[in-house]
Amino acid sequence: MDIRYSTGVTTPLERAIVISLFTWRRALPSDPVDDADLQGWWGDSFPSVADDRIGSRLWLLRRRTLVEATIRDAITYAREALAWLVEDGLVVGFEVEAERQGRERLAMRVIGIRADGQQERLAEFNDVWQVINNAF
Repeated sequence: MDIRYSTGVTTPLERAIVISLFTWRRALPSDPVDDADLQGWWGDSFPSVADDRIGSRLWLLRRRTLVEATIRDAITYAREALAWLVEDGLVVGFEVEAERQGRERLAMRVIGIRADGQQERLAEFNDVWQVINNAF
């Protein structure tokens, strides 16, 4: 599996973002899953902070078609996975942008908002869709 990070992972924060997005979080009871595998990291069974979870639910999109609703869900799942950026005080806010490129490609960007209002690109991925569909 090849995650093409546009500039290479060079900082601990970038590494943490990659882990947050591409470690599969356990499915919620309300999530539609097509088999008994709910994914998830075993360490989430014993969080040091109540309800603290690692990873994203992007994997739930693996059997879907890349349409607008899927892109919206990808953004929602990425925001959920990266909420810790604000909770831990690394940024005051962040945005996730996703864009379909061609038939089988989904680019994603994470932009952080600092306390002074300045925006900073925290991560950019050229094909999240490939990772979602080839991770199994």
